[in-house]
Amino acid sequence: MLFYQGRYDILYRKWAECGAGNPDTVSEASAGENMSVTISGVEKHSPADKKGIKAGDSLISINGNEINDVLDYRFWLNDTKLVLSVRTAAGKITSHTIKKDEFDDIGLEFDTYLMDKQHSCKNKCIFCFIDQLPKGLRDSLYFKDDDSRLSFLFGNYVTLTNLDDKETDRIINMHISPVNISVHTMNPELRVRMMANPRAGECLKYIKKFADAGIAINSQLVLCPGINDGEELRFSLSELFRYYPAMQSIACVPVGLTKYREGLCPLNTYTKETAAQTIDIIDGMNREFEREHGVKIAYASDEFYLLAERDMPSYDYYDDFPQLENGVGMWTLLKDEFKEALGKCDVKEKNRHVTVVTGSAATPLIQELAHTAMERIKGLDVRTVEVKNRFFGESITVSGLITGGDILSTLEGTDCGEEIIIPPNCLRSEGDMFLDNMTVDELSSALKVNVRRNGNSGAELLAAMIGEDSYGR
Repeated sequence: MLFYQGRYDILYRKWAECGAGNPDTVSEASAGENMSVTISGVEKHSPADKKGIKAGDSLISINGNEINDVLDYRFWLNDTKLVLSVRTAAGKITSHTIKKDEFDDIGLEFDTYLMDKQHSCKNKCIFCFIDQLPKGLRDSLYFKDDDSRLSFLFGNYVTLTNLDDKETDRIINMHISPVNISVHTMNPELRVRMMANPRAGECLKYIKKFADAGIAINSQLVLCPGINDGEELRFSLSELFRYYPAMQSIACVPVGLTKYREGLCPLNTYTKETAAQTIDIIDGMNREFEREHGVKIAYASDEFYLLAERDMPSYDYYDDFPQLENGVGMWTLLKDEFKEALGKCDVKEKNRHVTVVTGSAATPLIQELAHTAMERIKGLDVRTVEVKNRFFGESITVSGLITGGDILSTLEGTDCGEEIIIPPNCLRSEGDMFLDNMTVDELSSALKVNVRRNGNSGAELLAAMIGEDSYGR
């Protein structure tokens, strides 16, 4: 959880990608509710338009298969001959036959990407980051997503407590894969207590059901000191290992605690010693698994290594980097990408002074990369600035949760050079507003310098430092 990604900000960022461009319209739907889907628009000259389908009509079924949401729609849309059952705005049921290439679209548009409303979380997890948000933020930031469809579409993690047998059968029948699961513990009783949901234990059965059906699974464990780590972690890993090869990867991340925890379950942060113990458990379990299967599938997040004051693993350790979104291997990958890009860069001299801001966790890495770039490129002056998180509390060190106000208070009155480079994930998906509702333009105006959003790779970070669209120009 470093320069450009962090697991906890993902918990309330991904919803923005599933709507119709306005994340503040997200709302809850009843799980399992069956309905036709209202068509909001029809692309001109598309197959649907040629059949006379209009905005305001409702899509009932495709080839006799009921359409309730985007999973149904995208799955059944892949046939080359489609028979659409449509209810017109006037209430008349009509049938339309469309022939097309397998993966062609037919031109229907819907109010939201999911085609119905987003399913919210029914849990009250003791570590929930959203429960630790201050008052006064945008309403959408308080929405708790637990929608299995977003797992398949965008990689969101779900707890399984919103699923039932009918929904799991649909996933299996469609062979929608992978499914990303927030497991936290494989101890059913402990899971009930940690998630404050009586279904939290029993729904672990769906992991076996998915694995038996050949559905690929990625899982994550948010670890809380003294609760689900130690021997409980050993148990959880041993249980999850049983589902290999369907179980493709397991990320272990430390709980993130803000300063807004009044009235919530008392939790501790990891220390150097407890973080090291956790890494040792994961590595020990991995070694046993690797001897039997030739691969490793469990990983500690980068933050554990920083807390334990240990060197990051090598590039080869992470295989194909299956858990980047959970902050696993980001440090190593960013460093490797940056140095590879610098080796290919044909810029030898650049009269440029910029400031790169980042969270406390990634500051040493960004300083190292900036120093390497300045040694190679004559005239380049890159200042790395650590932004302590006063908004959420200084125990939050990830760059994705930096606010505009904290950047402003850190940089105000200093020489920022030609540009300020900010992490790409500290803004909402539209790219214009920080979590504290400050806009990029407002920050730029207050500091009287251009603010540039960095990209998602080491090469893009280098390009931002030297002021190019790509690192080689």
